[in-house]
Amino acid sequence: MAKRRKFTPQFKVQVVLELLKGESSPAELCRRYNLGSDQLSKWRKQFLERASQIFSNENTCQEHLERISYLEQLVGRLTLELEISKKTWSSFTLSPNNKGNW
Repeated sequence: MAKRRKFTPQFKVQVVLELLKGESSPAELCRRYNLGSDQLSKWRKQFLERASQIFSNENTCQEHLERISYLEQLVGRLTLELEISKKTWSSFTLSPNNKGNW
């Protein structure tokens, strides 16, 4: 059974850009790179569908940074609450010297 070939993202972009520029026909690209026409069509479709994400990356990055900041603050609060709970609990635990005495 033949192994499936894996292509790097850079290679896929290179081939799709050649296709979109019109430097070579789809048939030429398929022959040159030993690709199936379905594969080339799939890459082209994915490229065009995701192209808009390139320009919206700035907003997405800011949203991620805000989310990270919120989660870091939440971790800080929970850590503080845990430490307070541990100290409170340790003051209520029975020590050998005061068994039965609260």
